[in-house]
Amino acid sequence: MASTFTVHTLGSVCTFVGGGTPSRQKPEYFLGGIPWATVKDFKRFLITDTEDHITEEAIADSATNLVEQGTVLLVSRVGLGKVAIAGCQLAINQDIKALTPNNDVMPEYLFWFLLSKASDIVRMGAGATVQGITLNDIKALQIPVPPLPEQRRIVDLLSRAEGIVRLRREAEKKAAELIPALFLDMFGDPATNPKGWANTTFGTFGESRLGKMLDKQKQSDDYQRPYLRNVNVQWDRIDTHDLLTMDFRPEEQNKFLVRSGDVLICEGGEIGRAAIWHGHITECFYQKALHKLTPDLSLVRPDFVVWLLWHLANTGALLGSSTHATIAHLTGVQLKGLNVICPPIELQSEFENRVDSCHSIQSQQSAATAKAQATFAALLAGAFSAPQINLTDNT
Repeated sequence: MASTFTVHTLGSVCTFVGGGTPSRQKPEYFLGGIPWATVKDFKRFLITDTEDHITEEAIADSATNLVEQGTVLLVSRVGLGKVAIAGCQLAINQDIKALTPNNDVMPEYLFWFLLSKASDIVRMGAGATVQGITLNDIKALQIPVPPLPEQRRIVDLLSRAEGIVRLRREAEKKAAELIPALFLDMFGDPATNPKGWANTTFGTFGESRLGKMLDKQKQSDDYQRPYLRNVNVQWDRIDTHDLLTMDFRPEEQNKFLVRSGDVLICEGGEIGRAAIWHGHITECFYQKALHKLTPDLSLVRPDFVVWLLWHLANTGALLGSSTHATIAHLTGVQLKGLNVICPPIELQSEFENRVDSCHSIQSQQSAATAKAQATFAALLAGAFSAPQINLTDNT
């Protein structure tokens, strides 16, 4: 940042506009073509359109206000701390404040400054019944104001760094699409079986059983062991950071122990969601919300099972095999009776090897994304750092 700049309150360098919500008693107000921004539209830094649109009559008859393209938008209530720039003329609701800086402050510079203060703004609103900050709180925030050329340099630097993060995330997303595409290329749609593979039932894939039911009345301190819940099993990965413990007595530990190569399958919620246990920790068990498949490796490979279930789940094929109550359940009988394809084991082994390569690519992309995010966070924090301030104006 430049060696000389002043510090101002936002109230001294910005004008502010609030918003409102047209009456929901008049549905015709929401049949217009004017974008009306709410917190749910803060998915990107530039809002070029909104989920809801209103009429001119809605604006005239409510507290909402139109703001011009380029206006900086700050969420001051629900979703506190989110920031965006209006990419078109739009109206705003009561959870948003529109900030228009004077000629000494670039709107883009103001945007990046507010983004750097997001965690501070959230803390300012903590403790309220409805989380939020007042207009006076916003006006009191202090912003360093360097000369305009320095502002442009900061805006350019942060924009480029954030652009790199965005590109890394897009590459990471594409890497995540490799394995589903590979499965379809090698095996076809398992629901329609266009390649004509042999059909069988899931029960032939190996030994499967549900885990142990948690009984809070029969817990002791003697045999507490970590166990997997439904939430720990995500698609193609197992999250062990928040494992709970319960009693697994010596006579039942062998039955409910998870071994390397076992496939864990969700019985409820997102039924069929599956991942492979790779010995993430030395000893782990599983509860009744999960099925454990110990695959017959002469017939089926674990990676094939996971991605077979992924495709069946994502095409809705598993729903017809589930029991519906408040939420869907996939019972042991239903899982074992599920009709599935069974390609040659050699082809499954080739798929498994290629999955390993895809995982390597995904890991590289994730690491690159994390590095880009860390660089951007450091630049954002440093761009408005206090040590370079040498002149203060709190008017």
